[in-house]
Amino acid sequence: MLWAALFYSVGIVAGAYLDRPASWWVAASVVFAASSLYLVRRRKWLAATLALSAFFFAGALHIQLRGSSSPLDPSLQPFAYGPEVEMTAHVIREGRFRPASAGEIAQTLDVETEQIVTDNGTQVPVHAGVRLGIYSGLQKAPAPPDQASTQMHIFRYGERLRVSAKLKLPRNFRNPGAFDYQSYLAAKGIAGLASAKAADIQLLPGFAGSRLELWRTRIHSSIIAKVHALWPAPQAALIDAMVIGEEAFIDRDTRVDFQRSGTYHVLVVSGMNVTILAFVIFWTLRRLRLSEIPATLVTILFCVAYALLTEVGAPVWRATLMCAIFLGTRLLYRDRAMVNALGAAALGLLVFDPRQLFTASFQMTFLCVLIVAAIGLPLVERTSRFYRRALANWGSDDYAGSLPPPVAQFRADLRLIAGRLARFLGTAFALRLMRGISLFFLSVFELLLVSAVMQMGLALPMAFYFHRAPTIGLPANLAVVPLTQLLMPAAILAISLGYISPLLAKLPALLTAAALEAITGAVHGLGSLRLADLRVATPSLVMITAASAALILAMILARRRAILAFVGVVALLAASLALAILPPPPQTRPGILEVTSIDVGEGDSILLVTPQGRTLLIDAGGPIWGGGSQLDFGEDVVAPYLWTRRISRLDAIAISHGHSDHIGGMAAILKDFRPQELWVGLLPPSRALDNLIAQAHALGIKVVRHWEGDEFDLGGAKVDVLFPPRDWPLGLEPKNNDSMVLHVTYGDTSVLLEGDAEKAVERRIASLHPLHADLLKVGHHGSGTSTTPEILAAVKPTFAVISVGFHTSFGLPKADVLERLQSARVRTFRTDLNGAVTFYLDGHNVTPALPSNQ
Repeated sequence: MLWAALFYSVGIVAGAYLDRPASWWVAASVVFAASSLYLVRRRKWLAATLALSAFFFAGALHIQLRGSSSPLDPSLQPFAYGPEVEMTAHVIREGRFRPASAGEIAQTLDVETEQIVTDNGTQVPVHAGVRLGIYSGLQKAPAPPDQASTQMHIFRYGERLRVSAKLKLPRNFRNPGAFDYQSYLAAKGIAGLASAKAADIQLLPGFAGSRLELWRTRIHSSIIAKVHALWPAPQAALIDAMVIGEEAFIDRDTRVDFQRSGTYHVLVVSGMNVTILAFVIFWTLRRLRLSEIPATLVTILFCVAYALLTEVGAPVWRATLMCAIFLGTRLLYRDRAMVNALGAAALGLLVFDPRQLFTASFQMTFLCVLIVAAIGLPLVERTSRFYRRALANWGSDDYAGSLPPPVAQFRADLRLIAGRLARFLGTAFALRLMRGISLFFLSVFELLLVSAVMQMGLALPMAFYFHRAPTIGLPANLAVVPLTQLLMPAAILAISLGYISPLLAKLPALLTAAALEAITGAVHGLGSLRLADLRVATPSLVMITAASAALILAMILARRRAILAFVGVVALLAASLALAILPPPPQTRPGILEVTSIDVGEGDSILLVTPQGRTLLIDAGGPIWGGGSQLDFGEDVVAPYLWTRRISRLDAIAISHGHSDHIGGMAAILKDFRPQELWVGLLPPSRALDNLIAQAHALGIKVVRHWEGDEFDLGGAKVDVLFPPRDWPLGLEPKNNDSMVLHVTYGDTSVLLEGDAEKAVERRIASLHPLHADLLKVGHHGSGTSTTPEILAAVKPTFAVISVGFHTSFGLPKADVLERLQSARVRTFRTDLNGAVTFYLDGHNVTPALPSNQ
């Protein structure tokens, strides 16, 4: 079954990238399947090969018929980015409170529109999913999530409402390596985004939706309410996530702590949760003398019910299917067919939805189980499981004769030690104690061995998808996984008893809280280590190939002779260490000055790569006005682009000025890329600037002040600082005219980087620093405050680039700025239309280049 799943997967990949008529794949599938049936009694291995080839062609056919990505619903497009419209809709995903800026209470829910009324009164029936953000307005103090319902109505599944809002379409940051937010929402049935004030929403009579889903959501909400009644808010937020899959109350800092420690799988409902639940239920039922078949069926039913309640989707259903197959095969006396069960589950899920193959969640789930089955268990069987046989029939004196000599000797040594202890503890107790201690240490060894193999095997996908090296994953999981095995059943027992009596639930609730405190203590303690901050760029093709080969080799050799199995594990360890320690060669062009304006929406971020390969990042984007954002622009937008370019470290980072849309993502960049220097100019009073400088000092980064007149070489490019002068007056807060203005030259080509400099600074530069630049980074995102005729006349650029968000609320770039650029015959690029734009300055000419997806 594993081979069938692998060939089907390869077929899916081929079908996604090879354009062939569907009839071609159908004919190939039929021919190869028929040939396999014909040869099954004549040439067994040839028939098997042909059958697997038929799976390959079936996979290719399936993905082409299904489509490689979720289609976007176009019905909302005519109403997006226009005037406010009135929507009648019903709730398809219940409201969840989330943190909001300025003391607001915010709620996010998904609705399906029924009709839209335009500004001229036209009623248009539209059925499309919309993610709606609701704000209550300013509050003196925001209420905790579990108390917010007293100040804002929580919208429940099936409720109908009428709301006036402006619609917009989901939009990706158009940088290589950017998260595909559009497809993520499309897979959830969401085609548009909207926001509204709570006071502008009118509840309508009636119900729309499925009654079965209504009951499911009511039970889900009831469980969450019970969790918040049994535990204080901080603990309840974590228990929500770990037990029921509700992540609405988890703050970003907590997520980052679990990610850094390599234990994020504990924070979300995953296969481990299903496994723990299945084991506890099956073990309990068997202790209650229920026979194996009914116990298996009841366990599977419990797992299915759990998957229905969690709202996690594909990951928990994958685990439930694998668990059901594994439990079912036990009834056919196939207790050790774990790889076969894995293949059957994978094949079933891919037949249901072949697009899952391209998701990191699917790949890592099955790779994790495959590593345990193909490497971990064989190693355990030839080590600790081999010696566990010495502990069977512990009271028998004759059993040792049936054991292999090493195991018999091990048993004799343990019984000898027990005999010595018997003088003080009694024979029966000494024997039980010796056996218990031995089982404990063997179990610890097995956990250590399997965890180590998993961390090594997952090093490649962790580096490729999450740009993290699992440096402390092994000790963190050794502490956290056993505690989770205690927390899960204790929490479920506490919640269940809580419906009967809070008094009965108190003991398991206290046990859950103790396990949770131990988990968070281990996560925070290990996650605070500097070693946990090791981030890695996207591996090169050579490294990906080598690491994949090492993993396959370890799987092949795990069941061979001991020396060969050892060689396989060493190769896997070497590959994982190489991924963490050896940075890939950056994707740069030697002898070229590169200037890239990264798409960060309404903010600014520019990457310079000098002819000798030195790297300088100017600004790192951020939310406007420092408002609450679900994104960390440094971690989620700028860093993925740099990692995709295989840039692991930056030589310098520059802050143009202290506005949040320029420095909001800077903290993550400092931590992830550890530059040698942080360049700053004017430093008006600003807590954000002070925090960044303090962080730089703590990380050992040299803070360099640059002033007008500074001139120096940076990797073969000449840098001139044109602003600010030392005597420029400081304001009471950061301003646009604080911007550090740089002129970077290579040969006969140059670029002028203005930050958000406005008219006063531009005119000063034009009068005091006669200069020419082939490329102009347009100041202040194309606002009318900048790009004066004086600066255009002085610089005479051939190209210009504007960093600006799509359909911004400020109406940028301004029409008069675009007209001035056009009149000056400047070829202008914009990140809102073109995405990340790169310019190559070779010393003689400037060549613009757009992302490959443009």
